[in-house]
Amino acid sequence: MTSAVDLTVWPPRYDATYRPDPASEHWFPELECMEPHARDALILVKLRRQLAWAWERSPFYRKKWDAAGVSPATLRSLPDLEKFPVVTKAELRASQAAAPPYGEYLCVEPGAVARIHGTSGTTGRPTVFGIDRGDWERIGEAHARILWGAGIRRGDRVLICSFFSLYLGSWGALEGVERLGATAFPFGAGASGQTLMAVQWARELRPTAFYGTPSYALHFAEIARREGLDPRELGFRTLFFSGEPGAGIPATKRLIEATFGGLCVDMGSMAEMTPWMTNGECRHRTGMHLWQDLVYTQVCDPETFRPVAFGAEGTPVYTHLERTSQPMIRLVSGDLARWTDAPCPCGRTYPRLPGGLYGRLDDMFIVRGENIYPSAIEDTLRAIEGFGGEFRVIVSRREAMDELLVRAEYAPAHAEPGARAKLSATMAERLRARLGVRPIVELVPAGTLERTEFKARRVIDDRDLYRRSVR
Repeated sequence: MTSAVDLTVWPPRYDATYRPDPASEHWFPELECMEPHARDALILVKLRRQLAWAWERSPFYRKKWDAAGVSPATLRSLPDLEKFPVVTKAELRASQAAAPPYGEYLCVEPGAVARIHGTSGTTGRPTVFGIDRGDWERIGEAHARILWGAGIRRGDRVLICSFFSLYLGSWGALEGVERLGATAFPFGAGASGQTLMAVQWARELRPTAFYGTPSYALHFAEIARREGLDPRELGFRTLFFSGEPGAGIPATKRLIEATFGGLCVDMGSMAEMTPWMTNGECRHRTGMHLWQDLVYTQVCDPETFRPVAFGAEGTPVYTHLERTSQPMIRLVSGDLARWTDAPCPCGRTYPRLPGGLYGRLDDMFIVRGENIYPSAIEDTLRAIEGFGGEFRVIVSRREAMDELLVRAEYAPAHAEPGARAKLSATMAERLRARLGVRPIVELVPAGTLERTEFKARRVIDDRDLYRRSVR
């Protein structure tokens, strides 16, 4: 095993000065290209230490596992992990409400917390993330290693266009870029006029890589074009994303690559699972690798939470292997993915999510008996010539019948009434074929619908208004 990491201790000890040869495909080839059964043995050792750490220090886990009749001694093999109960976000919020601010799953003394991050709380009680110094250093190590796999090198200049706030994504990207030795350009996002400034700075400083959300990258490109600048001229060689599923949606990935002339790389899992890049594509873009020796991921049946076979669909369930402060052990993501153990050209032997995280169980909505995911609508629209770049979905109920309205922008070249009518018919038919439901398509001029500098929210479900009105 490489001398750059000492795996005889837990948590592992990394050499902070180590960087591979720039020509190397892998950061740690001995780990990334291991035979899966050999890596499983390493994962089992780390997992036993992680469980023991949580058992000894967390009332949350001890009570939960006691009630389920399990303990660290239960784990004799990796399949035994499915005997342990899953954890939900609701349980984490309840634990923090009962034992503020960090909850009963903080496994270090409060004074050892070096960084506080968290969720915004826009859809409920905020979740507080307490991260100790050792965890933060290991987060940087993991992110550097995965960014290396995406093709980022020391000579790159990385424009980070995401909120520097409680949100962890931008900070994790910054830490990984700095650990890798590339030049970090932490521009941020969110302030009025900031996107225009970012375009102007990018024109002058020529960053070679971009980080943000897919929605924001496309917004960034629109602003560049308004300034008379072709986004391809900015020179982004690699664009890596998290925060929403767009970079894993085939049509959106193609659009981003055609728009900027660089590689679109899909990354991300959950803020609670930082380092969140442990679902991350390599530069070959064959789907997200699951970097199993950092965060152990099981793709599970959403009802039983038992792992499904490779090739099947389920929800990822995550377990930290190197986390001392707030370890997540079998945290349910609520995302939807299909996994495979088919080989990747990069030589890494991790399982992959070939379609990325393409939906969420709580984002799915049902219209006339059909399960519909916003990502399927986006993939369909972005593949249609004449689509103007943004859309909204409004689900309503009229006289007890669900109605699906897709409000989509049209490109300026399709402004003529005949062209618009043909475009509307094409959209309606392709969406019907994809979704199983024929929507009403309403076209509006490009630029009409609000753009986002963070995560896009495109679905409005008004059926509750109908239910209340008929009571």
